Amino acid sequence: MTSAEALKRSEKSQNLKVFHLEDSPWYYVESEEGKICYKVCYESDTEYHCNCADFAKGFKNDQNFKCKHIMAVMNSITEGDSENVHYLERWRPKLDESFIKKIDDKDFVLYSGLLDVAHQKNLISVDVELIQFPSDDNKQTAICKATVKTFDGKIFADIGDANPQNCNSKVAKHLIRMASTRAKARAFRDMDNIGMTALEELGDLNEVTGNKPHAHTQSDNVKPFIKPVKKAEPVIPANAKAETKEEVNVSNETKPKKTKVAKPGNGNGNGTAKTEKVPLMSEAQKSALFNLSRRRGFSVEDIEKRATEKYGVPVEQLTSVNAGEFIRYLQQAS
Repeated sequence: MTSAEALKRSEKSQNLKVFHLEDSPWYYVESEEGKICYKVCYESDTEYHCNCADFAKGFKNDQNFKCKHIMAVMNSITEGDSENVHYLERWRPKLDESFIKKIDDKDFVLYSGLLDVAHQKNLISVDVELIQFPSDDNKQTAICKATVKTFDGKIFADIGDANPQNCNSKVAKHLIRMASTRAKARAFRDMDNIGMTALEELGDLNEVTGNKPHAHTQSDNVKPFIKPVKKAEPVIPANAKAETKEEVNVSNETKPKKTKVAKPGNGNGNGTAKTEKVPLMSEAQKSALFNLSRRRGFSVEDIEKRATEKYGVPVEQLTSVNAGEFIRYLQQAS
Protein backbone atom coordinates (compact mmCIF):
# COMPACT_ATOMS: atom_id res chain seq x y z
CA MET A 1 0.00 0.00 0.00
CA THR A 2 1.51 3.32 -1.07
CA SER A 3 1.64 6.35 1.24
CA ALA A 4 -0.92 8.16 -0.94
CA GLU A 5 -3.38 5.27 -0.58
CA ALA A 6 -2.77 5.17 3.18
CA LEU A 7 -3.46 8.89 3.50
CA LYS A 8 -6.67 8.55 1.49
CA ARG A 9 -7.93 5.73 3.73
CA SER A 10 -6.90 7.67 6.84
CA GLU A 11 -8.98 10.67 5.75
CA LYS A 12 -12.02 8.48 5.13
CA SER A 13 -11.63 6.82 8.55
CA GLN A 14 -12.05 10.17 10.35
CA ASN A 15 -15.82 10.18 9.84
CA LEU A 16 -16.56 6.55 10.80
CA LYS A 17 -18.27 5.68 14.09
CA VAL A 18 -16.60 2.99 16.20
CA PHE A 19 -18.13 0.80 18.90
CA HIS A 20 -16.09 -1.29 21.32
CA LEU A 21 -17.14 -4.51 23.04
CA GLU A 22 -16.09 -4.13 26.66
CA ASP A 23 -13.00 -6.09 27.80
CA SER A 24 -12.36 -7.56 24.37
CA PRO A 25 -10.32 -6.78 21.23
CA TRP A 26 -13.49 -6.71 19.08
CA TYR A 27 -14.86 -3.52 17.54
CA TYR A 28 -17.73 -2.64 15.22
CA VAL A 29 -17.12 0.14 12.68
CA GLU A 30 -20.07 1.73 10.94
CA SER A 31 -19.92 2.02 7.15
CA GLU A 32 -19.79 5.40 5.43
CA GLU A 33 -23.48 5.09 4.53
CA GLY A 34 -24.36 4.10 8.11
CA LYS A 35 -26.27 1.02 6.98
CA ILE A 36 -24.02 -1.81 8.26
CA CYS A 37 -21.14 -2.36 10.68
CA TYR A 38 -17.86 -4.15 9.94
CA LYS A 39 -16.32 -6.36 12.59
CA VAL A 40 -12.72 -5.55 13.48
CA CYS A 41 -10.38 -7.47 15.77
CA TYR A 42 -7.56 -5.19 16.87
CA GLU A 43 -5.00 -6.29 19.47
CA SER A 44 -1.89 -4.35 18.39
CA ASP A 45 -0.30 -2.58 15.43
CA THR A 46 0.75 -5.95 14.04
CA GLU A 47 -2.25 -8.10 15.04
CA TYR A 48 -5.55 -7.02 13.49
CA HIS A 49 -8.30 -8.23 11.15
CA CYS A 50 -11.40 -6.84 9.46
CA ASN A 51 -14.20 -8.72 7.67
CA CYS A 52 -14.53 -6.14 4.89
CA ALA A 53 -13.66 -7.04 1.28
CA ASP A 54 -11.05 -4.28 1.05
CA PHE A 55 -8.99 -5.84 3.85
CA ALA A 56 -9.29 -9.37 2.45
CA LYS A 57 -8.02 -8.20 -0.93
CA GLY A 58 -5.25 -5.89 0.32
CA PHE A 59 -3.88 -8.20 3.03
CA LYS A 60 -3.07 -10.90 0.46
CA ASN A 61 -0.54 -8.63 -1.26
CA ASP A 62 0.66 -6.65 1.76
CA GLN A 63 0.90 -8.10 5.28
CA ASN A 64 0.94 -4.52 6.69
CA PHE A 65 -2.24 -3.47 4.88
CA LYS A 66 -4.82 -1.58 6.96
CA CYS A 67 -8.30 -0.76 5.71
CA LYS A 68 -10.14 2.40 6.73
CA HIS A 69 -12.10 0.50 9.40
CA ILE A 70 -8.90 -0.62 11.15
CA MET A 71 -7.53 2.93 10.88
CA ALA A 72 -10.73 4.26 12.47
CA VAL A 73 -10.14 1.96 15.46
CA MET A 74 -6.48 3.05 15.70
CA ASN A 75 -7.51 6.73 15.74
CA SER A 76 -10.09 6.27 18.51
CA ILE A 77 -10.04 6.17 22.28
CA THR A 78 -12.51 4.42 24.55
CA GLU A 79 -14.97 6.59 26.47
CA GLY A 80 -18.43 6.14 28.01
CA ASP A 81 -20.12 4.18 30.79
CA SER A 82 -22.51 1.80 29.00
CA GLU A 83 -22.71 -1.75 30.24
CA ASN A 84 -21.73 -3.72 27.15
CA VAL A 85 -20.74 -1.30 24.39
CA HIS A 86 -18.65 1.87 24.40
CA TYR A 87 -18.89 4.48 21.65
CA LEU A 88 -15.37 5.54 20.74
CA GLU A 89 -14.94 9.30 20.57
CA ARG A 90 -12.25 10.08 18.01
CA TRP A 91 -9.40 12.10 19.44
CA ARG A 92 -9.20 15.59 17.96
CA PRO A 93 -6.48 18.23 18.32
CA LYS A 94 -7.30 20.81 20.98
CA LEU A 95 -5.67 24.01 22.26
CA ASP A 96 -5.02 23.83 25.99
CA GLU A 97 -6.52 26.80 27.85
CA SER A 98 -3.24 27.34 29.71
CA PHE A 99 -1.78 28.67 26.44
CA ILE A 100 -4.39 31.47 26.22
CA LYS A 101 -3.62 34.82 27.87
CA LYS A 102 -6.26 37.52 28.42
CA ILE A 103 -5.10 41.16 28.21
CA ASP A 104 -7.67 43.96 28.49
CA ASP A 105 -10.51 41.50 27.77
CA LYS A 106 -8.75 40.26 24.61
CA ASP A 107 -7.53 36.69 24.18
CA PHE A 108 -4.07 35.96 22.80
CA VAL A 109 -2.45 32.59 22.15
CA LEU A 110 1.13 31.74 23.07
CA TYR A 111 3.53 30.43 20.43
CA SER A 112 4.08 27.31 22.55
CA GLY A 113 0.34 26.58 22.33
CA LEU A 114 0.35 26.88 18.53
CA LEU A 115 3.30 24.49 18.39
CA ASP A 116 1.52 22.04 20.71
CA VAL A 117 -1.56 21.88 18.45
CA ALA A 118 0.69 21.57 15.38
CA HIS A 119 2.28 18.45 16.85
CA GLN A 120 -1.18 17.08 17.60
CA LYS A 121 -1.94 17.53 13.89
CA ASN A 122 1.15 15.47 12.96
CA LEU A 123 3.56 18.26 12.09
CA ILE A 124 6.53 16.77 10.20
CA SER A 125 8.59 19.79 9.08
CA VAL A 126 9.13 23.51 9.63
CA ASP A 127 11.30 25.49 7.20
CA VAL A 128 12.22 29.14 7.70
CA GLU A 129 13.76 31.29 4.94
CA LEU A 130 15.35 34.69 5.58
CA ILE A 131 13.91 36.94 2.83
CA GLN A 132 15.36 40.27 3.95
CA PHE A 133 18.42 40.89 6.13
CA PRO A 134 18.11 43.97 8.40
CA SER A 135 20.21 46.95 7.27
CA ASP A 136 20.24 50.74 7.33
CA ASP A 137 18.66 50.83 3.86
CA ASN A 138 15.51 49.01 5.03
CA LYS A 139 15.36 50.62 8.50
CA GLN A 140 16.72 47.46 10.16
CA THR A 141 13.72 45.36 9.10
CA ALA A 142 14.11 41.58 9.02
CA ILE A 143 11.60 39.49 7.04
CA CYS A 144 11.31 35.70 7.24
CA LYS A 145 9.06 33.18 5.50
CA ALA A 146 7.94 30.03 7.35
CA THR A 147 6.59 26.90 5.67
CA VAL A 148 5.05 24.10 7.73
CA LYS A 149 3.98 20.67 6.49
CA THR A 150 1.74 18.00 8.03
CA PHE A 151 1.90 14.23 7.70
CA ASP A 152 -1.02 14.18 5.27
CA GLY A 153 0.81 16.51 2.86
CA LYS A 154 -0.88 19.81 3.72
CA ILE A 155 1.38 22.87 3.47
CA PHE A 156 0.93 26.28 5.12
CA ALA A 157 3.17 29.32 4.69
CA ASP A 158 3.31 32.91 5.94
CA ILE A 159 5.80 35.72 6.57
CA GLY A 160 6.84 37.71 9.62
CA ASP A 161 8.73 40.97 9.99
CA ALA A 162 10.60 42.61 12.85
CA ASN A 163 12.30 45.98 13.30
CA PRO A 164 13.17 48.25 16.26
CA GLN A 165 9.84 50.09 15.83
CA ASN A 166 7.55 47.02 16.12
CA CYS A 167 9.55 45.11 18.75
CA ASN A 168 10.00 45.53 22.46
CA SER A 169 13.33 47.06 23.39
CA LYS A 170 14.38 43.82 25.12
CA VAL A 171 14.31 41.86 21.85
CA ALA A 172 15.26 44.67 19.46
CA LYS A 173 18.76 43.18 19.15
CA HIS A 174 17.36 39.84 17.91
CA LEU A 175 15.36 40.96 14.87
CA ILE A 176 15.96 37.87 12.69
CA ARG A 177 14.98 35.54 15.51
CA MET A 178 11.82 37.58 16.21
CA ALA A 179 10.85 37.68 12.52
CA SER A 180 11.29 33.89 12.34
CA THR A 181 9.09 33.32 15.41
CA ARG A 182 6.35 35.58 14.03
CA ALA A 183 6.41 33.87 10.63
CA LYS A 184 6.11 30.42 12.23
CA ALA A 185 3.34 31.62 14.55
CA ARG A 186 1.28 32.88 11.61
CA ALA A 187 1.82 29.69 9.63
CA PHE A 188 0.85 27.58 12.67
CA ARG A 189 -2.31 29.68 13.15
CA ASP A 190 -3.42 28.80 9.62
CA MET A 191 -2.54 25.15 10.13
CA ASP A 192 -4.24 24.93 13.55
CA ASN A 193 -7.30 26.96 12.43
CA ILE A 194 -6.82 29.39 15.34
CA GLY A 195 -8.00 32.94 14.81
CA MET A 196 -6.45 34.47 17.93
CA THR A 197 -3.37 36.64 17.47
CA ALA A 198 -0.17 35.19 18.90
CA LEU A 199 1.26 37.17 21.82
CA GLU A 200 4.68 37.05 20.13
CA GLU A 201 3.26 38.94 17.13
CA LEU A 202 2.69 42.07 19.23
CA GLY A 203 5.32 44.76 19.19
CA ASP A 204 4.23 46.27 22.51
CA LEU A 205 1.41 45.79 25.01
CA ASN A 206 0.35 49.37 24.16
CA GLU A 207 -1.08 47.90 20.95
CA VAL A 208 -3.56 45.99 23.13
CA THR A 209 -4.28 48.45 25.93
CA GLY A 210 -4.64 51.45 23.61
CA ASN A 211 -2.08 53.56 25.51
CA LYS A 212 0.18 55.86 23.52
CA PRO A 213 3.66 54.42 23.03
CA HIS A 214 6.68 56.14 24.51
CA ALA A 215 8.56 58.57 22.32
CA HIS A 216 11.70 56.46 22.64
CA THR A 217 11.70 52.68 22.52
CA GLN A 218 14.54 52.39 25.03
CA SER A 219 12.56 54.17 27.79
CA ASP A 220 10.71 51.01 28.86
CA ASN A 221 12.98 50.49 31.88
CA VAL A 222 13.29 54.20 32.85
CA LYS A 223 11.42 55.09 36.03
CA PRO A 224 10.47 58.66 37.00
CA PHE A 225 12.49 60.26 39.78
CA ILE A 226 10.38 61.16 42.79
CA LYS A 227 11.75 64.07 44.78
CA PRO A 228 11.87 63.26 48.51
CA VAL A 229 9.55 65.37 50.67
CA LYS A 230 11.27 67.14 53.50
CA LYS A 231 9.47 66.81 56.82
CA ALA A 232 8.45 70.10 58.36
CA GLU A 233 9.83 71.01 61.79
CA PRO A 234 7.22 70.89 64.58
CA VAL A 235 5.89 74.30 65.62
CA ILE A 236 6.08 74.91 69.37
CA PRO A 237 3.55 77.41 70.75
CA ALA A 238 5.02 80.45 72.51
CA ASN A 239 3.15 79.77 75.74
CA ALA A 240 4.19 76.11 75.87
CA LYS A 241 6.67 74.92 78.45
CA ALA A 242 10.15 75.10 76.99
CA GLU A 243 11.97 71.83 76.94
CA THR A 244 15.67 71.62 77.55
CA LYS A 245 17.91 69.96 75.01
CA GLU A 246 18.38 67.02 77.35
CA GLU A 247 14.58 66.53 77.70
CA VAL A 248 14.14 66.53 73.93
CA ASN A 249 16.88 63.93 73.51
CA VAL A 250 15.41 61.73 76.24
CA SER A 251 11.92 61.90 74.70
CA ASN A 252 13.28 60.96 71.29
CA GLU A 253 15.14 57.97 72.70
CA THR A 254 12.07 56.65 74.49
CA LYS A 255 10.00 56.68 71.33
CA PRO A 256 9.85 53.23 69.70
CA LYS A 257 11.77 53.09 66.47
CA LYS A 258 10.14 51.63 63.39
CA THR A 259 12.03 48.76 61.83
CA LYS A 260 11.94 48.55 58.08
CA VAL A 261 11.43 45.05 56.76
CA ALA A 262 13.38 44.45 53.57
CA LYS A 263 11.28 43.10 50.76
CA PRO A 264 12.76 40.24 48.72
CA GLY A 265 14.07 41.47 45.40
CA ASN A 266 15.04 39.89 42.13
CA GLY A 267 18.39 41.62 41.86
CA ASN A 268 17.31 44.39 39.46
CA GLY A 269 16.52 46.94 42.15
CA ASN A 270 12.77 47.08 41.77
CA GLY A 271 12.08 44.97 44.86
CA THR A 272 9.78 42.48 43.22
CA ALA A 273 10.33 38.87 42.35
CA LYS A 274 8.34 37.17 39.65
CA THR A 275 8.39 33.49 38.76
CA GLU A 276 6.74 32.31 35.61
CA LYS A 277 5.02 28.95 35.76
CA VAL A 278 6.22 26.75 32.92
CA PRO A 279 3.30 24.69 31.50
CA LEU A 280 3.76 20.93 31.81
CA MET A 281 3.11 18.43 29.06
CA SER A 282 -0.52 18.45 27.91
CA GLU A 283 -2.73 15.37 27.82
CA ALA A 284 -2.65 15.45 24.01
CA GLN A 285 1.17 15.44 24.01
CA LYS A 286 1.20 12.62 26.55
CA SER A 287 -1.17 10.55 24.40
CA ALA A 288 0.87 11.25 21.26
CA LEU A 289 4.11 10.38 23.08
CA PHE A 290 2.98 6.98 24.34
CA ASN A 291 1.22 6.09 21.07
CA LEU A 292 4.41 6.89 19.19
CA SER A 293 6.56 4.87 21.60
CA ARG A 294 4.18 1.91 21.28
CA ARG A 295 4.30 2.02 17.50
CA ARG A 296 8.08 2.33 17.50
CA GLY A 297 8.43 -0.60 19.88
CA PHE A 298 9.82 1.36 22.84
CA SER A 299 8.96 0.05 26.29
CA VAL A 300 7.80 2.30 29.11
CA GLU A 301 11.13 1.74 30.90
CA ASP A 302 13.02 2.74 27.76
CA ILE A 303 10.98 5.95 27.38
CA GLU A 304 11.52 6.84 31.04
CA LYS A 305 15.27 6.20 30.69
CA ARG A 306 15.56 8.34 27.55
CA ALA A 307 13.59 11.20 29.13
CA THR A 308 15.74 11.11 32.27
CA GLU A 309 18.98 11.06 30.29
CA LYS A 310 17.84 13.89 27.97
CA TYR A 311 16.05 16.22 30.39
CA GLY A 312 16.88 14.91 33.88
CA VAL A 313 13.21 14.34 34.80
CA PRO A 314 10.71 11.49 34.28
CA VAL A 315 8.21 11.66 31.41
CA GLU A 316 5.34 12.89 33.60
CA GLN A 317 7.36 16.00 34.59
CA LEU A 318 8.32 17.11 31.05
CA THR A 319 7.35 20.65 30.12
CA SER A 320 5.22 21.32 27.05
CA VAL A 321 8.25 22.53 25.07
CA ASN A 322 10.42 19.57 26.14
CA ALA A 323 7.60 17.16 25.30
CA GLY A 324 7.41 18.54 21.77
CA GLU A 325 11.17 18.12 21.36
CA PHE A 326 11.01 14.61 22.84
CA ILE A 327 8.28 13.59 20.37
CA ARG A 328 10.41 14.75 17.45
CA TYR A 329 13.38 12.92 18.96
CA LEU A 330 11.40 9.66 19.13
CA GLN A 331 10.16 10.12 15.56
CA GLN A 332 13.77 10.19 14.38
CA ALA A 333 15.03 7.48 16.72
CA SER A 334 15.44 3.98 15.32
